[in-house]
Amino acid sequence: MESAISRNPQLAYEAKAYYYLREGVAVPRIYYFGTEDTYNVMVMDLLGPSLEELLRYQLGKFSLKTVCMLAQEMLLRLEYMHSQSFLHRDIKPDNFVIGMDKMANVIYLIDLGLCKRYRFPNSNTHIPSIFFFQLICSYRENKNLTGTPRYASIANHLGIEQSRRDDLESLGYVLIYFLLGKLPWQGLRAENKKEKYNRILEYKLAVTIPELCTGLPVEFQDYLVYCRGLRFDETPDYAYLRGLFSSLMESKGFVNDGMFDWLVRGIPRDISVIPKFCQTSDGKLLPCFLQPAPRVYAEAMTKLGTNRRND
Repeated sequence: MESAISRNPQLAYEAKAYYYLREGVAVPRIYYFGTEDTYNVMVMDLLGPSLEELLRYQLGKFSLKTVCMLAQEMLLRLEYMHSQSFLHRDIKPDNFVIGMDKMANVIYLIDLGLCKRYRFPNSNTHIPSIFFFQLICSYRENKNLTGTPRYASIANHLGIEQSRRDDLESLGYVLIYFLLGKLPWQGLRAENKKEKYNRILEYKLAVTIPELCTGLPVEFQDYLVYCRGLRFDETPDYAYLRGLFSSLMESKGFVNDGMFDWLVRGIPRDISVIPKFCQTSDGKLLPCFLQPAPRVYAEAMTKLGTNRRND
């Protein structure tokens, strides 16, 4: 819901984006969009806790097994969105949530208010690269940062038009955050928002990828090196990126069985961070959240299970 007189209304655009993506697995269904009194209103599927809430439920960190399973499923959600010519542009733990009932523990990617097409709908061609900037002005520099600074790509900080590589770089920071419980540029003090954003950028530019991934398996370094090395209009190798985490799981003897940390019993947790509608009357997670998601949903991109692409 948003004010109907908002200076920057997003809800109508977001509802339309969900419609375009409606064939994807874990894309919430929109039941209604319209104006009621002085508000724009969108009614959609009721979904479960976000990964940020589940991280705090787990007292601030996920296990390596859970992060590897999450990474593979989150990459599928991004690959589907990209295959439909959309960028998300605000990848963060709060925008990944789990489903409920028969879709419980399937990872959803939500909050599409900042999403944007990166291909022209009529020709299906990518927005132009910097080589055509002077002529067409679609690859734009000096843009304001879009999304959440903590997880923003370096190019986004620098004011460069975003492309698929930026969503993927942001996801890399999210995965590191899941494992370490904190990113090194969190908590930086500044006099104002602009100064804080600049300090975050300076930190990201100064820290090397090996330093950022200290103590983590090398696959996390490989992931970020690959994402930062992508050209503006290059199609990412999503299978390679998922393979980094599936191979890591295999090397550690983990099984991709959908048993995320919050499904495992007997671990200290903080139920107070979970929304009340996701709890039982005695303050526990609803039973639907304590069973692994059906693999047919967790391992597919489309509702038909036919991982279709438009590339």
